[in-house]
Amino acid sequence: MENSIKLKTNVKCAACVATIKPAMDSLPAEHWEVDLKSPDRILTVQGNVDPETIKKALEKSGYKGESI
Repeated sequence: MENSIKLKTNVKCAACVATIKPAMDSLPAEHWEVDLKSPDRILTVQGNVDPETIKKALEKSGYKGESI
């Protein structure tokens, strides 16, 4: 069964999503997406990925993630 991890982020727009795309694509995740319609800009990552690994990938791209 795959995990689904949700993080509150400071990713604001489609250009921001494009900025984090290389880092997110490098994760061993099956799927990821940012809900830009949510006020909390929720990043959902599906797969067996440690939340700290996701946070570090976001930080390398200049963004932050907070577990919810």
